[in-house]
Amino acid sequence: MSKIVVMGGSRGIGLETVKVLLEQGHQVTAFSRSARDFGDGNPNFRHVAGDACNQTDVCAVIEPNEVVVQTLGVPLNLRLITGPIDLFSKSTRILIDAMEHANVRRLISVTGFGAGSSFQSINCFQKIPFQICFGVAYRDKSIQEALIKNSSLDWTIVRPGVLTNQKLRKPYNIRLHPSEWRNGIISRSAVADFIASAVDDPKMFGAEPVLAN
Repeated sequence: MSKIVVMGGSRGIGLETVKVLLEQGHQVTAFSRSARDFGDGNPNFRHVAGDACNQTDVCAVIEPNEVVVQTLGVPLNLRLITGPIDLFSKSTRILIDAMEHANVRRLISVTGFGAGSSFQSINCFQKIPFQICFGVAYRDKSIQEALIKNSSLDWTIVRPGVLTNQKLRKPYNIRLHPSEWRNGIISRSAVADFIASAVDDPKMFGAEPVLAN
C-alpha cells in the first residue's frame, strides 16, 4: 500500500478520494486550508492544515509521501467570471518543485473537461457560454496542465465532466483518446474511484482521460 497525500482533501472529489483510498488500505494524508478529522479514527489517516500556495506548507506535507493527488477547486462565485484566478497554476508550480526536490514521482491531478487540449472537443454551441462562465478558471487550469506535462513526474491528468453527488455506479466511461472526448455527467464518487485505480497503474502514466457518461 502507498503513502498518499490528497491536496484539497477535505471536500468534493478530494474527500471522496480520501475515503476510497482508506478503504483500500493506503496511508492517506488530507491536506487543505480547513483540514478536519473525518477519518473516523482510522490509524491510516491524518489531516494537515496548510496552504497549497505556500511553499513551506507544501514541502512539509509532500516529503513523507509516495503519491500526490491534486484536487483543488475554487468557489462558485463572481470571480469565476471576472477573475483573477491563478490558484491552479501557482499551486502547481510549487507542488512540482516540491515533488521533484523530494523525489516523489507520482502525481494525479484533477482539472476538468475543457482544460488544455480538451477545449477543442467542446461542442461549438457550448464554447461561448463555457468561456463566459468558466473561461477565467479554465485558462489557469490549462496553464496548470502545461506545467504538469513539462515536468519530470509520472503524471495523470484527470478531466471530469459535469460533476454530481450521486453514488458510485459502474461502469463509467473513461475516454482516453481525443477522438472519444466529449462532455457529460460524472459523479464525484466515480472520479474518486478512478483516481484510486490509477495510483499504481503505469498504463495511466502520461494519460489525460476525460471522465463523462
